[in-house]
Amino acid sequence: MERTLLIIKPDAVERKLIGEIIQRVERKGLEIKALKMENITLEKAQKHYEVHKGKDFYNSLIEFITSGPVVLMVLEGYNCISIVRGMAGSTSPINAVPGTIRGDFSLDTLKNIVHTSDCIESSEREIKNFFKNID
Repeated sequence: MERTLLIIKPDAVERKLIGEIIQRVERKGLEIKALKMENITLEKAQKHYEVHKGKDFYNSLIEFITSGPVVLMVLEGYNCISIVRGMAGSTSPINAVPGTIRGDFSLDTLKNIVHTSDCIESSEREIKNFFKNID
């Protein structure tokens, strides 16, 4: 069984898309192992995006993810990481296919509705950054 982190970003929270996104996760058959809403601290944001430190878009990522409340979810299921990334769609709104979360709701590459872990190592690191003591 695989686990992944899904973050519903501030733009989606502001647009009241939380229920829609959770509904898609549940309909797919993934198990929600943990769920919370919070304002991400600067420290957690920097740790989350440390792989992008030094890139020209790093500061914009930090500023955006800390700009308002997010919903953080730990999801579990077989091939969960690939499945959730497929559900999310391309980070580019131009390339995001209709029917995916970003394809249906995103208009901007930075403000792209959700974050999903890209591999097992990232998933483990990201989950530990936001959740403590989950089974």
